Amino acid sequence: MRLRIAHTTTHRYEPPAASVIQVLRLTPRNHEGQYVIGWRIDISADLRLNAHEDAFGNLTHVLTADGPFEALSIQVEGEVETQNTDGIVRGTLERFPLGMFLRDTPLTQADLAIRDFALGVRAANSGDRLAELHALLEELHEGMIRENDTSRPPTAMAAEVFARKRGVTHDLTHVFIGAARSLEIPARYIAGYRCGGAGAAPHSGHAWAEAHVEGLGWVGFDVANCVSPTDAYVRVAVGLDALGAAPVRGTRYGLGEETLAVAIRVDQ
Repeated sequence: MRLRIAHTTTHRYEPPAASVIQVLRLTPRNHEGQYVIGWRIDISADLRLNAHEDAFGNLTHVLTADGPFEALSIQVEGEVETQNTDGIVRGTLERFPLGMFLRDTPLTQADLAIRDFALGVRAANSGDRLAELHALLEELHEGMIRENDTSRPPTAMAAEVFARKRGVTHDLTHVFIGAARSLEIPARYIAGYRCGGAGAAPHSGHAWAEAHVEGLGWVGFDVANCVSPTDAYVRVAVGLDALGAAPVRGTRYGLGEETLAVAIRVDQ
């Protein structure tokens, strides 16, 4: 599948910001089943983007700009050729041992309720890791409500989300990661894009988890849609949680309020 992506993020500052620092994880890499045909990032201000790789091997750009700025817009456009690999991820840059992805963060920490839930899934699946993970996927998808407020930042802890049985996509992904890690299964957070496909609205920025299965490697699990990623997905950034894989993260200097508008379109 050939996917065309357009992603615009606009920050507005009132009063104008004195300066801005942003880290952008907006550039996908090539791996098996994903080939980047063309990709560009444009910034509304006249400044340089400094490219480098972060610790996880994500392609990142850092922008530092002195204002004052009333607004700053970041526009991404590109095309990616994808193939369906049944959710199995191969050919990615791996810098850390698997034990790194057993490490909890405040957003993914499993409490007793999540651990009991995960152990119950394990007991019903005879220790088959792949079966356990698919059962976690299905039960979380059926038992939790997906909210659509994508503007809400990832600040809710997995235990809180699991207790109220509802959350946005990154919240559900954190619960899955916490449950997998509580079973000693390495798991990580993926930020990227998903095409809605025929008959659906073209969208959007998306998030899902990857868990490691011996003999297969890393396998993707999308709790929001109860599937493993297909050729409708573009994988962009990896981290221990949503903050570590955030597409845009930074700060501004100056008093006042900041508003954010995001427009994403993914077309086949």
